[in-house]
Amino acid sequence: MKIYVGNLPFSCTEDELRELFGSHGEVQSVALINDRETGRPRGFGFVEMPDTEGAKAINNLDGTQLGGRTLRINEARPRN
Repeated sequence: MKIYVGNLPFSCTEDELRELFGSHGEVQSVALINDRETGRPRGFGFVEMPDTEGAKAINNLDGTQLGGRTLRINEARPRN
């Protein structure tokens, strides 16, 4: 399951995200998205986990705080 993680603090690292989601199951991959032009973080990323563990992580982490920001977490939708 690919999980969208939005409203991340710009200081967030892939290791922090892996640790946060790792407490809810096996994390297969983590990707933070950067702006193509500036290389700066865009404030969102994606985490891949097995389906049942991913669903549990979404339920437990959506709306929680990280770095003073409220996270928006849901199943990633395919690009149009």
